[in-house]
Amino acid sequence: MPVPYADLGLQYQSIKNEIDGAIAAVIRDSAFIRGPYVDAFEREFAAAASVEHCVSCANGTDALYLAMAALKVKPGDEVITTAHSWISTSAMITHAGAQVVFCDTDGETFTIDPAAIEAAITPRTVGIIPVHLFGQPADMDAIMAIARKHGLWVVEDCAQAHLARYKDQPVGTFGAVATYSFYPGKNLGAFGDAGAVVTGDAALAEHMTMLARHGGLVKHKHLIEGINSRLDGMQAAILSAKLRHLQAWTKSRQDAAAVYDAGLNQLDGVELPRVAPDRTHVYHLYTIKHRKRDALAAYLAENGVQTAINYPTALPFLPAYSRLGHKPEQFPRAFDDQSKILSLPMFAEITREQQDEVIRLIKDF
Repeated sequence: MPVPYADLGLQYQSIKNEIDGAIAAVIRDSAFIRGPYVDAFEREFAAAASVEHCVSCANGTDALYLAMAALKVKPGDEVITTAHSWISTSAMITHAGAQVVFCDTDGETFTIDPAAIEAAITPRTVGIIPVHLFGQPADMDAIMAIARKHGLWVVEDCAQAHLARYKDQPVGTFGAVATYSFYPGKNLGAFGDAGAVVTGDAALAEHMTMLARHGGLVKHKHLIEGINSRLDGMQAAILSAKLRHLQAWTKSRQDAAAVYDAGLNQLDGVELPRVAPDRTHVYHLYTIKHRKRDALAAYLAENGVQTAINYPTALPFLPAYSRLGHKPEQFPRAFDDQSKILSLPMFAEITREQQDEVIRLIKDF
């Protein structure tokens, strides 16, 4: 039985009338850039994320840049983030003008190790960007305690963690700002690139809005120099249609993760994703570890099961950061994980039969 890594077409078919209606409405109203559909999505997503302000933008990468630019990051500053993430997290630190400082992960949840954060702080440190990787929150109590102790801001990278919770508090509500991606494959995904920044601070929200819209709140009135990072009306309308289903889709992902947990938990050599106490995992990805990862992935592929590696090279060891001269012993857990991690098929519509096939093949291997 072929099992796709994800099936966006199936998701579309399940709500086709709603999506088609949303697209038709935008075309009817010629509301392609900004406009009522963007305004509506910003209000709806702010409510869903339990924040006061949502500033939409072109993608999750821009969201990170807007957050740091609004927080007045400048050359000479240092910003701490995790060694295990997509490059947007670290690259935007550099593009905002600061120096990126990597920290190792905790070895169990794939999220940043708070003890490593504390050890990395210098007089030049201004902020911390924890990533709620794969859909599991980072240890926000410890991170916020460190931030308060040292007077640092926190930007939460929630690109993979829509609706995740830490101690029953939504992610994205701990730090000064949080960033989201709505890349098509995300738990809440557009039909193209899309992103948002959320915050409880009205002044920060206004500043990020100006930054994203050429430096002004009103056309032709440019109060500062900004960039062009606008969510278009089509993507906003699609996201609004999908947002109504996000809670149910999240529950389906969690149910699917429970099936994998039950089927794989006794297998020698298979290390399942661990959910830390008081954290609600939304399973953007279901990522196992296996010492023969490459051979397992090849076996699954030969038998029609698609998998992915997120991410095959930890950030400090990418050519983009060779200038920093990092060594494996500085990030032992992230370095070890990069050769073992394997993400199994995971999407809200995955069937029990598809999962049973994946489990059977892993057992056979």
